[in-house]
Amino acid sequence: MSFTVAIQTQDFDVSHEVQALRSGRADVGAVCVFVGTVRDRNDGDNVSTLELEHYPGMTEKSIQRMLNEAQQRFEMISAKVIHRVGILNPLDQIVLVAVTSAHRGQSFQACEFLMDYLKTQAPFWKKETGPNGSHWVDARISDDQALARWGIQTKNALPK
Repeated sequence: MSFTVAIQTQDFDVSHEVQALRSGRADVGAVCVFVGTVRDRNDGDNVSTLELEHYPGMTEKSIQRMLNEAQQRFEMISAKVIHRVGILNPLDQIVLVAVTSAHRGQSFQACEFLMDYLKTQAPFWKKETGPNGSHWVDARISDDQALARWGIQTKNALPK
């Protein structure tokens, strides 16, 4: 079993990552993949770049704890989380969550759980730049609510 995390500036190849997770594993019956990309708009504002910052070492450990939690909840065979940092442009890939399991339900649930967890608990800071300048992106109540359905309560977002 392989449960790995990579924080990197370079892009990733989804096909390569899925092949690596499945390699030699005849017990894999399902692969679920989520790829997050940079949009050119957020909350009605144009976005020309998205900058992601993190604390090296701390971020990887935090995401590894998320993978460990997912292992306790779902029958995963393997999983990989790749999260990019640095300055990204619209259309760029930001995050990959790939999960293998014997059956599709476990893969779907584990992938969704990991994304909900990442959105609220991973120590990343996002700054959007557009025609009106730059601003840090605040946590969203909807992301806290998404994680709450898994029984994990957070209060990252502040009511507006």
